[in-house]
Amino acid sequence: MAKINFGGTEEEVVTREEFPLSKANETLKDETIAILGYGVQGPGQALNLRDNGFNVIVGQRKNSNSWDKAVADGWVPGETLFELEEACEKGTILQFLLSDAGQISLWPTVKKHLTPGKALYFSHGFGITYNDQTGIVPPDDVDVILVAPKGSGTSLRRLFVAGKGLNSSFAIHQDATGKARDRVIALGIGVGSGYLFETNFKKEVYSDLTGERGSLMGAIQGLFAAQYDLLRKRGHSPSEAFNETVEEATQSLYPLVAENGMDWMYANCSTTAQRGALDWWKKFRDAVAPVFEDLYDSVATGNEAKISIDSNSKSDYREKLEEELKELQESEMWRTGATVRKLRPENK
Repeated sequence: MAKINFGGTEEEVVTREEFPLSKANETLKDETIAILGYGVQGPGQALNLRDNGFNVIVGQRKNSNSWDKAVADGWVPGETLFELEEACEKGTILQFLLSDAGQISLWPTVKKHLTPGKALYFSHGFGITYNDQTGIVPPDDVDVILVAPKGSGTSLRRLFVAGKGLNSSFAIHQDATGKARDRVIALGIGVGSGYLFETNFKKEVYSDLTGERGSLMGAIQGLFAAQYDLLRKRGHSPSEAFNETVEEATQSLYPLVAENGMDWMYANCSTTAQRGALDWWKKFRDAVAPVFEDLYDSVATGNEAKISIDSNSKSDYREKLEEELKELQESEMWRTGATVRKLRPENK
């Protein structure tokens, strides 16, 4: 592991220099990696592992859209694509990549195939951390490990194809074989991670749930909506309101932040923009800080897990989800966004 200074705090991380792909392949040469679920994370991780030379199979329910997608991606029924239970039986490393609700439902099936020496792999600490609600308690004689890419499976795959990587955290909940560390790092390199930083299952899920509800998705949608609605209320056109709220952020400024940081983005904007941003960012921070405190407490107490499990386990979950997503889709802001995207030069 390499010691790297992050803003004055030293951390140990794993890069492809310390643990190259050749070492990862050698570490897992006798393993069969079974990807359970082909929804959000499954395709990206499975395809990256396959392209990197690992022995990978996919487990998915037959006659589902995800089964059809796996076939379209080149997985062959009866050879590299199997029903979930058969994949569980064949795999020595079971990558449990179903949704949190799906993991709860399939757990009895997975558990009976966790024979001594196998590894149970997660990309989210939810099932283990909230096992009082999920019932997911692995046997003592298997490794329990985690690699959590810091982004969607789609982004993981796109960056891999482009020759880049998505940073990932890794964790070891249980080392029954003495090989858990090498296994998890090899898998982290295999799925296409940029670098790997260590955490534990609880910290992973606490930070992940906070981020999703906060600056990654929930808070950013709330911020966009508040500014867009204000501009519209004050007489600005939909096009102007959307461009000043979303389009400039995502197409111009956020890429600058990704390149070299917020300070560099500030330095590459007008002096008027710099002055205003410097004057107002702390006001926004102080305004939302109490909301983030409430959010983190809700995650830490298990309340957010309960809400998710209760909601996602209902028979009409998909229908209600579609209704809520439709509210976003049909809002003026995102209808305007659809039009703006079509008008981008690359889409004309």
